[in-house]
Amino acid sequence: MGSNQSNIDSFDLSNKVVIITGSTDGVGKSLARIISSYNPKRLVLPVRNRKKGEILLEYIKSSKDGNVECVELWDIDMADLHSVKNFVDKFIKEVGELHCLWNNAGVFCLGVVKTKDNFEQQFQVNHLSHFLLTSLLISTIKDTATPESPCKIIHTSSNSSRVGKIEYDNLNGEKSCSFMKLYSNTKLMNVVYSNELNRRLQGSNVTSTACHPGFIKSNIGGGGLFQRFVFAFANSPDTGAKNVIYPALDPKIDEGGKYFEDAKEFKLTGQALDEELAKKFWEKCEELLNNYDANLLK
Repeated sequence: MGSNQSNIDSFDLSNKVVIITGSTDGVGKSLARIISSYNPKRLVLPVRNRKKGEILLEYIKSSKDGNVECVELWDIDMADLHSVKNFVDKFIKEVGELHCLWNNAGVFCLGVVKTKDNFEQQFQVNHLSHFLLTSLLISTIKDTATPESPCKIIHTSSNSSRVGKIEYDNLNGEKSCSFMKLYSNTKLMNVVYSNELNRRLQGSNVTSTACHPGFIKSNIGGGGLFQRFVFAFANSPDTGAKNVIYPALDPKIDEGGKYFEDAKEFKLTGQALDEELAKKFWEKCEELLNNYDANLLK
């Protein structure tokens, strides 16, 4: 754990609007509770499963540091691109300002699973839907940001990104490879996208940063005896949440385009820093979305 985490134990978000994806389990659940304790103006939590959303509200309400009064549950399914589009259209119409976006939702599939949109599920949920979500919200975020009150976009990645690779002919698991490989590829996409987004945001008072929360207990793999054994050595979701909060709220971090592991800046190599690849990958994602529905990015 980074020693600077103590700087974010108390933070005033009373004039901030926040979105956190993937808030019903693991790191996201703790992240939502902790951020609620900072009394944000509005804390919008996009949820696919309303029942789990209500359980989340009860968890926040029953916690000694939680503040359920600022929390709003909004419907979204990250495995459905039109659901993402509908969420954003509603948000822009009804809220119209956004100070901090945590792209935190993620899945881990034991095999190639396709969404209703016919994309490999990890690729869509972990990256493509967040690409769409952020692209549609970026104008709102830019309009919200000021020099005195910059805005932040945080992408929850993983140290597995180090063994990932972006392969245009394997985005949907077309090649024979392990499920862990597909997952690692999407975590690299998070980093590549975050870095390219930050380059495109220069001069806008908005920054983009990626981070690995650490080895954390979660339900991302669906459970099982082996997973329970492995997670016996993992850190708590609260620790992971603080590691994800750190690059967004620590006052000493005023630049984007960085990558953090366990609340410490980590220097990446290879594709993660390849600017030409990042530009081409961005264009590929836009192409995929436009080919699926030309109105998605409008």
